[in-house]
Amino acid sequence: MEKLLKIDRRIIFIFVALAVTIPLLFRFKMSVPPTRHVISMYDKIDSLSKDSHVLISFDYDPSSKEELQPMARALLHHCFKKDIKVIGMTLYPAGTGLADKAITEIGDEYGKRSGIDYVFLGFKAGSSLVILNMGEDIYTAFQKDFYGKKTAGMKALKGVSSLRDIDYAVNLTAGGIYEAWIVYGREKYNFDLGVGCTAVMGPEMYPFIQAKQLMGFLGGLKGAAEYETLVGHKDRAAAGMAPQSVVHVLVVCFILFGNFIYFTTGRKK
Repeated sequence: MEKLLKIDRRIIFIFVALAVTIPLLFRFKMSVPPTRHVISMYDKIDSLSKDSHVLISFDYDPSSKEELQPMARALLHHCFKKDIKVIGMTLYPAGTGLADKAITEIGDEYGKRSGIDYVFLGFKAGSSLVILNMGEDIYTAFQKDFYGKKTAGMKALKGVSSLRDIDYAVNLTAGGIYEAWIVYGREKYNFDLGVGCTAVMGPEMYPFIQAKQLMGFLGGLKGAAEYETLVGHKDRAAAGMAPQSVVHVLVVCFILFGNFIYFTTGRKK
């Protein structure tokens, strides 16, 4: 028993590697029932009419893309299916490539064209100041889009002069920038806001939901998988739920096993 307390950590790593690899090689279906906060975001976008405007701020970088990029793709599938105009942007300099890839790839699937069906404004430094500027005049905040085209007169922005004209905004974030979107955006310019965040940030969102400052949120890979289920387009997040769940069960088993061995040895040390 005491030898088991000194088990080589490489053996544990092998078990974790197998727990990740086997579900990926031998895929099995796993139900992902949507939670109410994910449903709230889905229902909000689903209730919007054709040619409504949804703003998505891709505020994350490659270190958190495994959780947040699937959310972006699922949201874009939903918007383009409904013929909703998407306004993309980022307040993270490292988020431009990820945002551009997501919005152009999904847009091409649905035959959507830049400047007509969607616009990607790109990155601009300033965070809170950018949000305030957009709240007053979106065309002074972003005079040109990511591709160098003038935003004034774009069909994708028809009927939008500021954040007050946005039908819904979603902040996909890996940091605390969502607070700026709440304080300087939603509270000041009175538009509905949702948040997609990493799993570890999820508990931070509940006070804002209870205060009705957020209308829905997606938490981690599970939140993305739930949204994929609602949209009816299962992709990377749904595929990642099986290995993630197996690894979580394995970790719990290791914790229980370690405690069992610890107490059966009489806690001598």
